[in-house]
Parts: sequence; C-alpha cells; structure tokens
Amino acid sequence: MRIGLLTEGGYPYVSGDARLWCDRLVRGLGQHEFDVHALSRSRHQEDEGWIPLPPNVRRVRTAPMWTAEDDEVALGRRARRRFTECFGELAAVLSGASGSAPAVSPGSSAGTPGAAKRPSEGVSTHEADRFANALYGLAELAREAGGLVGALRSETAVRTLERACRAPGAHRAAREARVPDLLAVAAHLERALRPLSLDWYEDDGLGAVDLCHAASGGPAALPGLLARHFTGVPLLVSEYGVRLRTHYLTAPDAPPAVRSLLAAFHGRLAAEAYARAEVVTSGNTHARRWQERCGADREKLRTVYPGMDARPFAEVGESPECADPDTLVWVGRVEPAKDLVSLLHAFAEIRKRQPKTRLRIVGAPAGSEGTAYLGHCRTLAAQLFPDEADGPHATGANPVSFEEIGGPELPSLADAYASGAVTVLSSVVEGFPISLVEAMLCGRVTVSTDVGAVVEVIGGTGLVVPPRNPRALAEACVALLRDPARRARLGAAARARALELFTVEQNIEAFHGIYLEIVSRAPIRRVVLDEAGAPLPFAVPAEAHVPIRWAAPSPSLVVRGGPGWATARPVRATTPAPEGAR
Repeated sequence: MRIGLLTEGGYPYVSGDARLWCDRLVRGLGQHEFDVHALSRSRHQEDEGWIPLPPNVRRVRTAPMWTAEDDEVALGRRARRRFTECFGELAAVLSGASGSAPAVSPGSSAGTPGAAKRPSEGVSTHEADRFANALYGLAELAREAGGLVGALRSETAVRTLERACRAPGAHRAAREARVPDLLAVAAHLERALRPLSLDWYEDDGLGAVDLCHAASGGPAALPGLLARHFTGVPLLVSEYGVRLRTHYLTAPDAPPAVRSLLAAFHGRLAAEAYARAEVVTSGNTHARRWQERCGADREKLRTVYPGMDARPFAEVGESPECADPDTLVWVGRVEPAKDLVSLLHAFAEIRKRQPKTRLRIVGAPAGSEGTAYLGHCRTLAAQLFPDEADGPHATGANPVSFEEIGGPELPSLADAYASGAVTVLSSVVEGFPISLVEAMLCGRVTVSTDVGAVVEVIGGTGLVVPPRNPRALAEACVALLRDPARRARLGAAARARALELFTVEQNIEAFHGIYLEIVSRAPIRRVVLDEAGAPLPFAVPAEAHVPIRWAAPSPSLVVRGGPGWATARPVRATTPAPEGAR
C-alpha cells in the first residue's frame, strides 16, 4: 500500500511530538510506501531538521503553520462573494448565530463519497452540516483561486466574523467580543485553515495514496479531510492525546469570547474528522472517552496502545536484584503538572518511617517554566532535607538528588530505573504515562497518582493513590519499601503486562491490520482502461502484491513546493534525540 502520513509538529522533525511512534510504525511496515505530509510548528523545529528516514518513505512535503507569506491571490468579485458567504456561514456556526437549513451544494458534505454518520452528542446534524458545507466551500474556492491566505487575513474576514457575532441567536460570549478578540480569533482561524491553500490534493499528491493516516487530530487531520472530499481517499485518525482537550488546557486565560469561538471551531473540526474517518484510534481509554464525547461513532473507535521498544530495558528487567532496596526513582520532564512539590512532601513523611530512603529525581526541565519549577523544587528539597553528615567534620549529602540522563551515574534511561526499587509518578495531569511503561519493562513496581490512563496502564501491577495527596503517596511507598517479596511479585507482573500490551510489535501489527481493513472496504477510485475505453482486467500484475521490490526503487523525492508561504528552506537530517529526553 501507499500511505499518506499526516503530521502537525511531529514526524519527521527531530523535536516532533509523534516522532518516535511514527518512526517505529514506518520502519516496522517496510513493505508499504509512505508519503509524509508534515505541518511544522516553529522555525526552531524546522532548523533542527529531520531524523534519518527509512527507504520506504517515498517523499516528504512540508508546510509551516507558524508563518505564511501573502499568496498574492486577488479574488474576483464573484470569488469574493463566495468567500464572504462561506466564511460567514463558518463564523455563524462558531458564534451560534441562526441560519437557514443547509442545501446540498458542490462544497457540501452531502456530496462527499461515503458520507458518515453525524455526531449525536453536543453537535446537531444541522449544525454539523453547516460547518462542513462552509469548510469544503472554502476548500473548493482555495483550490480554484490558488489559495485563501490573503482572504483569511483581510479586513473582510474580520468584519464577517464581527457580523456573525452580532447576529440574532449568537452566544452571549460571542456577542461580547471586542475588536482585539475578533482579531485574535481571525488570526487563529487563518493559521488553522492554512492547509486549505496547499496543493497537496491533486492526483500526484494525496490523491495518489491508498489511505491517509493522520497522526493526530486538529489541523493534521484537515489535509486528510480535504483529500477525502476531493478524491475519495479513505481517512484514518489516530490520537494519543486528544487535540481538543489540549486546546482547553492551553488556553484557560484567554478572554471568554476567544475561548468560546475557538473551542467551537476545534470542536466542530474534531467532530467532522471523526465523522469522515473510516476508523478512529486512541492510545488509551481516557482519550477514547474524549473522542466519544466529541461525537465519534463508537463502532469506529479502536484502542491501539503506544509501542515501546523493550530492548533497552531487557537486561534490567531480567535482573531485578540489581535495584537499591532503599531508593525511590522519579523519571520524566520537570514541569508543574508533574507535582514534584507533593512528592517532596511525601518523601518527608517517608523519611520519618524509613530514615535510610533516598529519592532520585531524574529528568530535564521543560522550557523556561520547567526551569523555574526545577529551581523551586531544589530550594524546597534543601529546606525539607538539610544536608546530613555522619559527624561534625564530615561533608553532608542531601537524600534528594536531581539528575539527568547521560551523566556518569545514569548513562541511560534503563540505568535510571535500575537504580531504585520503586518508581514513583506524582502527576496531577497525565495522558499516557510512558515513564510507567518503561518502569514496568524494567520489572519495577510503581506507585502512581490516579490521573489520565494510569490505572489502565498499571492494571493491578502497582499501587495507585489520589493526586495531590502526599500522605497517601508516602503510605504506599512505605508499604512497598518494607515488603521485598511484594515488590518482586508486582514487578514481575508489571513486566509481563508491559511485554504483552505495550511493545512496538503489537502497535505495528494493530495498525497493519487496520490498514488492510480500511483498504479492503474502500471503493476502487481509478479504473485502468484499454484503448477502447473498457475496463482492463488484471491491469495490476499479481507480483505487485508481493511485499518485495522487483525493480530498483526510484530516488526519494523531497518536495517543498506549492504556495509561496509553504516554501521552506532546505533542512538537514540529524540523528534522533535520545529517547530519555521527554
């Protein structure tokens, strides 16, 4: 098969969010060809370059989401009227303004091949059709005119948005939008709708693939929706972190009007992607519940756990006796959501009962906020645990250490987990807890807070306590520190569970089966004809289905074309970042 892999801020960039699992998927399915279509998130991400790509990546096309030059497309009078109508309808749906019943038009979703069941929870069929009609109407106008970047940035777009917010029936928050709010929303919509202006949807682009696989929801799924609308290519959407949930968490301080309008846009886009996708996969049950609430049809949903490479942890997992019985280990990105403050207070309780216990906090800070939080935690640790010395003339040492992977004591991630008997997770917000899976692969028992997919991952092989409860966290850790037999029993069960559910092999096998299922149900989109115009039977030779190459492959083609704003500078491939950097 030929797969169009769609990413936003992810693969193939070195610092991409979905870099690891996408790279493992592409390499694991070496019998298939991949066309990667990537939306970059920042100049820094592009400057860092790509990871080395395997030979089955046929080509890569990129476009920036962080900047765009004016496409200099001058719309005629009729095109301007179409833009105002379509964008006005889109804005009306977001603001809640009343509108007439949708009619079937060339841009209507009703004319899309394989129209899917509409979401029934939170979004009416009428409103979903209005949003789809407006979205695909803008897409068709962009295709005909050569782009809509200038139109979406124009004063006309802002005034159209303002009229929708002042129209009868608009939500209260939308009616109260001020000019700065309208400008902020218009700018966000322009960035989110940039894929409409790309030239990725022709027969030599996404129209030539057998399946589009969006590696996340949101803007990454939009090119897949357009490829499906224009050429009927089936769409698969995978989410390990629901983008709509991420939007809610990252914009809590925006004005009410901005939050309301942008939440409506991302919610409608998510519902449209779920409705049009043949299959929607989630990385855990927690994400799956979000998808259902956003309108995903339960019959389309599949849970595919992230695939972890078990090989780096095999030696530690098979040698549980190497652990220090008096050491607790925390591994992850240092940031406020990890709640290391509660962990330090819990450790103070642990030291009262187990005076010899040591805590190793292993990880690098995430951004400037993480750096400030790490400094706060160091100060708190120094206050709670003054340096202890054996005598008046000896140098004291703090029982809490802050370390990073790559030092002389912890050269690898596996060494970090191997250094302690119990691995601790103290987060207040968590998606899929990768650090817990790594600890399980190392045969380590875990103590975790009940957030995100923790309970689903642990499955009874560790102890789970409420978040922001240092006393409960301390009691669970003490219980395991005092019971070596229980630690060994739970650690062995944890390793067995991780090897069964969370390995690269099971992830690749699951997606391979989904690919085959979708393509087997997809209608034939191009029929090969003979000279008389009749269908040509057996146009594809049988050996084409054998997973080997019968001829030398053509050189990989890296395309950076399309609209002027989608033309990027050449980037250099670099070695992937260490897996422990998270």
